[in-house]
Amino acid sequence: MADLNVAAEPPPSDADLVARCRAGDAAAWQAVVMRYQRLVLAVTRRAGLDEHASADVFQTVFARLVEHLPGLRDGDRLQAWIVTTTKREAMALRARARRLQPIDGADGEPGLLDDLPDDAPLAEDTLSHLQQLHRLRQAMERLDERCRQLLQLVFRDDDEALSYEEVGRRMNMPVGSLGPTRTRCLGKLRKLVE
Repeated sequence: MADLNVAAEPPPSDADLVARCRAGDAAAWQAVVMRYQRLVLAVTRRAGLDEHASADVFQTVFARLVEHLPGLRDGDRLQAWIVTTTKREAMALRARARRLQPIDGADGEPGLLDDLPDDAPLAEDTLSHLQQLHRLRQAMERLDERCRQLLQLVFRDDDEALSYEEVGRRMNMPVGSLGPTRTRCLGKLRKLVE
């Protein structure tokens, strides 16, 4: 059985990625996009945007990051900058769409009066939840492969929950060792999230 105490190399900090992006490192840009793409899309969807509008905001946010990166003083504030920019762009896109929508509808399409969006800012608890999910995803990436795979199988987020027998078969582990191993892996994850 593989050693569960060997952790993968920790991913670079936001400050390190920002410095590397400023130096023109394409791999660092890719890492930034991969790290924050889910958070950006979650914020846009929570703001009520559909898939296409969310994709537009996603592109705008990262284009603005290219423009503003030289002026970003604290690289560790990258996540806050991305969240704030995403919220602003999502609200601006909704406002533009509302101005262009006919009031009474046309050709069977709903009009502005049929679907008034809520202009209230995103609730801070929702934003906090999205940021916690982001930290959890980052911590999962830092776990060793065996722990990551075990936790993904045990805590699936779909309707097809696996039995311990099936998890044991897929992991090539005895069912009796799944519980203790899961507990150790959760302890490692907890430490990485803190």
